Amino acid sequence: MPELQRLTAGHADALLAFERDNRQFFARSIPDRGDDYFADFPTRHAERLAEQAAGLCHFHLLLDDDGSVLGRFNLVDVTADGSADLGFRVAERVTGRGVATDGVRRVCALARDEYGLRRLYASAALDNAGSLGVLRRTGFTPVGAVVLSGRPGRRHVLELAV
Repeated sequence: MPELQRLTAGHADALLAFERDNRQFFARSIPDRGDDYFADFPTRHAERLAEQAAGLCHFHLLLDDDGSVLGRFNLVDVTADGSADLGFRVAERVTGRGVATDGVRRVCALARDEYGLRRLYASAALDNAGSLGVLRRTGFTPVGAVVLSGRPGRRHVLELAV
């Protein structure tokens, strides 16, 4: 069974492989990270770990039995009032198998039980049916329109019972 782990320095190689292997797939539904992301990955990874250590974000990877990354599930922009933005992406090879839905459910439980968060926000482009479906299945409620890299989208909220 895939294991959800908090991001560590030891995940760098597997995470970089995940991002490289799925770059074209991700670019079909969300903005590409750009060549600089890959060229300077060690620095970016260290910056994410520093943000996590400061309590500004909580980064998670869903790992297969062989240690490969199936998906990433991030809580960013954590606020003092107990809210954060959820972002997620899963490998192309596991889409349509419930991996994203399961990962989002697990991260929502961590957000509530481990991080003391009370509210999560998430946005998805209207043409990203997969992500919109995950948000619907995990209890997020649409709250308004947004523009995501020039594309129309929908913002959602999930109130976490504490």
